Amino acid sequence: MSQAQSNAYIIEIQDRAAGIVTRDARGFRFFSSERLFDSLEGRQFRSAREAERAARAVFSERSRRANSQLFAN
Repeated sequence: MSQAQSNAYIIEIQDRAAGIVTRDARGFRFFSSERLFDSLEGRQFRSAREAERAARAVFSERSRRANSQLFAN
């Protein structure tokens, strides 16, 4: 018996809803649910896991920038 895969996944980073990815013919498309992740809006990914890694990278970069600005003053 084959197991059905979901067509949409919520991507959460640090208890924040980054967005959702939906399956289409080419893979998974990202839809942002928070401004921080708008740079990923509409991007196509091969897998939901790849989209999650991209969202984590965006979050990490923002955290690094915030920390460097905090300590620059």
